[in-house]
Amino acid sequence: MSLLPLGDLAGPLPSAPTPAPAPSPAPVRSRLSPARLARHALPLLPLLLIGAWAAADWRAFRDGAARLASADPWWLLAGLFFTCMGWVAAACARQGAVPERLPPGLLLASQFAAGAANHVLPASIGAHAVTLRFLQGRGIPLARATASLALYSLVRPIAKTVVLLGFLVAFPELLDLGELVPDERTSLLAAAGVASALAAAGILTAAVRPLRRPLLRFVRTALTDVRRLHTMPARVLALWGGAAATPLLQASVIASVGFALDLPLSWTQVVLALLLASTAVGAVPAPGGIGPVDAALVFTMAAFGAPTGLAAATVIGYRVLTVWVPLLPGALVLSILVQRKIL
Repeated sequence: MSLLPLGDLAGPLPSAPTPAPAPSPAPVRSRLSPARLARHALPLLPLLLIGAWAAADWRAFRDGAARLASADPWWLLAGLFFTCMGWVAAACARQGAVPERLPPGLLLASQFAAGAANHVLPASIGAHAVTLRFLQGRGIPLARATASLALYSLVRPIAKTVVLLGFLVAFPELLDLGELVPDERTSLLAAAGVASALAAAGILTAAVRPLRRPLLRFVRTALTDVRRLHTMPARVLALWGGAAATPLLQASVIASVGFALDLPLSWTQVVLALLLASTAVGAVPAPGGIGPVDAALVFTMAAFGAPTGLAAATVIGYRVLTVWVPLLPGALVLSILVQRKIL
């Protein structure tokens, strides 16, 4: 009888199967993640900014509303109509700045929302940011979308200057500029400021090499789009027509409010007052031009013969119609467009 262990005769015993590792539980996404919170908080940002602005500028809003309460309601409705037409003119100019066809309804809604953003950030940054997001959402590359914004920003002052020159030639009898003409020192300071800004931009571009290539690419893209757009008559009409109509519609709002308050100025005088005031101080980086343009507009209308108090009330009423009345609806439209990822 063998004394060997039975295990040696039968060979090595089979090892027990190793249990498979249990699958790790899937990571649970927090319902309060920063990205989710930012997505839900971003639509509320315009409303918070409106509340802060209303608290800071409450007296002007209250005084303007009190004046408008006794004004002619039909002229105020006319002013509201011209305010709405201003968004249509802006949408036409935006469409004229890109070769692609944009959806008209969404384009108009984006410009309505851009108006609310424009009154929160200075130098039209808010309106340009909203439009840039809209153009990118329509599949337009960033370089071409930025070039369209630059073209739009360049065409607007050129068109306004052409309109101003046209009024100066057509109505010379209305012009007794007097104090409205800047003195030689002011003109030299303005020219020196413009020349310094251009020289600084040129030196910065030449000195900082990383800026050169993207800037040259941007210029090439802009020039290509400009040449292409100006071979399309519909785009030329939309771009230049919308840019030229914008100051006329703004002046029509002011004139309507003035007529509602019995302002002793004609529509032509109000147009000239706005064109001169916005040309003089329009470059000051204030949200929506509020502040410098308002003061210059009151001064210009007073120079044309309007009582200062009535001119100030007209400007306040103009701001109520163009800023305060559409601000909350515009912010809501902006929130909806952000929520639906159109912006």
